Amino acid sequence: MTDEHTSVLDFFTPRAAGWDSRFPDDGPAYAAAAGLLGLRPGDAVLDAGCGTGRALPALRAAVGPKGTVLGADLTPAMLTEAVRAGRDGSGALLRADVARLPLRDGVLDAVFGAGLISHLSRPEADVAELARVVRPGGTLALFHPIGRAALAARQGRSVSDDDVRAEPRLRVLLAGAGWRLESYTDEDDRFLALAVRQGQGVSGRS
Repeated sequence: MTDEHTSVLDFFTPRAAGWDSRFPDDGPAYAAAAGLLGLRPGDAVLDAGCGTGRALPALRAAVGPKGTVLGADLTPAMLTEAVRAGRDGSGALLRADVARLPLRDGVLDAVFGAGLISHLSRPEADVAELARVVRPGGTLALFHPIGRAALAARQGRSVSDDDVRAEPRLRVLLAGAGWRLESYTDEDDRFLALAVRQGQGVSGRS
């Protein structure tokens, strides 16, 4: 286990049991963000760093009963809470590191990542790994239920241009990892960056 893995586990494990109760009103925001992925019935989608699985029901609703929904998280305690909340009924849960996903190349249509990118130890390489498992023309949503300024205020710090979620830095990072940033929203009540997987056939399916 790497130091980065230990850091993530140390942060999330003691918080897992009370995670949903700390943020009880975020569900509709997760559902709205998941709805912007452009998913179709039968699609395959991954919730990367799924935590307690809040997005899984909305992702299942989007892809329907014949679609594939996966939730991957490094922290066993978070996955336990997802099961306790019954969200394993909406998707298959995997204990997995998003830096080394146990998935074939191009097998997914989309990836959803809530609060993910700020916890990645190697953002460029890890976002490239997400690109590896998504078909050309597939989508990525990087989401947080509050914007950068509101989150910084909650944490008692200032917004920084060095933040990996700042638009200029994020655009370059995504481009280097095989994504094209399509839209960027950073408001008090939502952070949402939507990107498209580059490569042959980026226009998507006809």
